[in-house]
This record gives sequence, C-alpha cells and structure tokens, in this order.
Amino acid sequence: MQSFKTSKAKENILRKIRKGLHEASTPMPFPEVDKESIAKVFAGSDMSPEERFATEFIKLGGKFVFCENEQELLDDLHVLYDQRGWQQLLCSEQRLLNVFQNNKLDFVQQVDPKAAGADACITSCEMLVARTGSVVFSSKEYHGRVAPVFYPVHIIVAYAHQVVDDLQQGITLMKERYGNNLPSMINLNTGPSRTADIEKTLVVGIHGPKEVFCFLINS
Repeated sequence: MQSFKTSKAKENILRKIRKGLHEASTPMPFPEVDKESIAKVFAGSDMSPEERFATEFIKLGGKFVFCENEQELLDDLHVLYDQRGWQQLLCSEQRLLNVFQNNKLDFVQQVDPKAAGADACITSCEMLVARTGSVVFSSKEYHGRVAPVFYPVHIIVAYAHQVVDDLQQGITLMKERYGNNLPSMINLNTGPSRTADIEKTLVVGIHGPKEVFCFLINS
C-alpha cells in the first residue's frame, strides 16, 4: 500500500484542528427528545384524522371536497367537469369507472397512456396520512406509477377508513396488506408538485400536476 508523508508543519496544524474539534464538540440541542415516545411527540391534536388531513392538505395547496356518499361524489364531479370545461377526464380505478358509467357519467373514460392531452385523471390511493396531509400511492394500483403524476390535474377519490394518523401507521398497514409482496414503488405525494430550483422562484406544476383534488367519501 502506498503511504504519504505529511510535513511537520501540516501535522501540527491538523493536530490543533483535531484538538479544537474534540474540545468544542457541539452538544445535541434537544437531548430530552430521545427519551420521549413517538406517540407522545406526535400527539396533541383535538381534530379527527379526517379533519386533520383536510387541514394539512389544504395548507399544501390541495383542494379538498368532503362527500357524504358516492352520490355526492358523482354530483360534485359533474359540476367540476362542467365548470372547468374539460374535454377529456380519465379514470384509472376500474371500480370507480364502473360506478361512473352505471350512473351515466359518460365523460369519464378509462385511462389510456396514449391520451397525453387529457385534462385530468381520477385515481384511488393506498391511504391518506393525516399528520402531513400526504397521499400514499403504489405500483400495485393500475397505472400507479403514471396516473398520479402525468396529467395536469389529479383527482384522488378516497374513503374515510383509508385515513391514518401518521406515516409510521401507514407503513405498518402496508406491510400487513402485502406481507412479503410489497409494491416495488410506494410513493408519498404531498400537495401539488413544486420547485424553486430556478432562481429560487417557487413554481407549481413542474414535475407533476398543477392541481390536486381529494374527494373524501364518508364511509
């Protein structure tokens, strides 16, 4: 092995640096945190998980719509489609697509990778994380890698039982759901896509949808 010689002057400088670093080591700013349980650190909200998710989701720039049942979802989607003047609305969730078609929402079509110019896409999700207002997607969902990020407007349809308090609980549920066959991709989406890489100016919709809707059905 090749060895490198260090001059006496340089060695003296390095020795002083090591000594200074050792004597002036920065203490942990909040050492008491290690003694607290995770549950206690994250506790303290009087809101239900659904209310907390809605609050955090809206803070991130998401658009939240509460639906008492699936009929309200159908009515609200129809209004949104008409108001926006969309030409093509896709859906990647087969069960939801069946509900739309059975209720004569014929403007909702099956997702198609060739339909690059579609206005919006409806998807389901794995779960909603209340503490951060995040939505969990996975590759187990139909077009789970593409549908949530490719189209300019993303519409998420979820149910109240899919809301979890925090990410740790979400990961536990994913392990219980899939066992040793976990999805190859688990994606945590937190609000519309945004970046400040260019001249430190915040721009929304660069790497994904400009708008994200979440329709939460109370069931």
